[in-house]
Amino acid sequence: MPGILLETLRGNNARRRPLWLMRQAGRYLPEYRELRAEKGGFLALVYDTDAAAEITLQPIRRFGFDGAILFSDILIVPYAMGQDLQFLAGEGPKLTPRLVDNALEGLTQVPERLSPIYETVRKVRVALDSDKTMLGFAGSPWTVATYMVAGEGSRDQHDTRAMAYRDPGAFGAIIDAVIQVTVEYLCGQIEAGAEAVQLFDSWAGSLSPAQFERWVIAPNAAITAAVKARHPETPIIGFPKGSGEKLPAYARETGVDAVGIDETIDPIWAARELPQGLPVQGNLDPLLLLAGGEDLDRQARAVLDAFADRPHVFNLGHGIGQFTPIANVEQLLAIVRSWER
Repeated sequence: MPGILLETLRGNNARRRPLWLMRQAGRYLPEYRELRAEKGGFLALVYDTDAAAEITLQPIRRFGFDGAILFSDILIVPYAMGQDLQFLAGEGPKLTPRLVDNALEGLTQVPERLSPIYETVRKVRVALDSDKTMLGFAGSPWTVATYMVAGEGSRDQHDTRAMAYRDPGAFGAIIDAVIQVTVEYLCGQIEAGAEAVQLFDSWAGSLSPAQFERWVIAPNAAITAAVKARHPETPIIGFPKGSGEKLPAYARETGVDAVGIDETIDPIWAARELPQGLPVQGNLDPLLLLAGGEDLDRQARAVLDAFADRPHVFNLGHGIGQFTPIANVEQLLAIVRSWER
């Protein structure tokens, strides 16, 4: 039988709420820190399929979350497209050559860089209980392109936004190439055992409405249509972080099965404005989980109550912070598990 998370993503408004947390497999867990110290750098962990599967399973063993999110990174796609990828201590990811200075045509694709990710999915799915949902993911084209163009993350995506205005043809070619690889990547994860997938658009909030339509909604709609043509039963979660009042248009026009909302969105507003019956995921502030206490209890229940009349997956508004106390995660679990509509 499908687990409660998968059933909720398919539109079932269950009495209790499924729960998983973005970045739940990571640095706040002592068992993760121990394994990383043993194995080495982040990219080495991603490509060690036994280690990546173990990391994916760690939060399921500790907390019993309803979904296991693949341990990987959104920049695996540009890595497979031929950019070199490094994770530098204290600096974050670096991609070379930067496409702000170099042509997309200069890259030579390396599709075999995706194969170990599929193997990780297979290993996790075999190890998971049947009531736990295996979640795959990819970065959405706009967010992935911001790293490909600038070679690294940035606060305002200046280089990429400027390129999109200055040379929309060249930038559109990058977006189209990312779409193509992402469709194959997500389908590969599904064929390896992923039961639902999420599209992360972490920098969607930096765009004007017209640019949001062009570089966020349209590419995500293209990916969703292509994946659904091959895997119509697999739910797709769209997460356009920072989209604000553009969120309802995203939900209507992309065709995603569920929409993730960040902590800046009023859940009462989202419950009212999003398409009726559409599953929603979110949206507790990760810093509130870091702080804990009575406010955590009150705000978590406010989120649960706001979405009582539609299918709802409880999650954070973005990834869990590395310094989040384990006790606070346990407190959140108790709150969500005890709530019923």
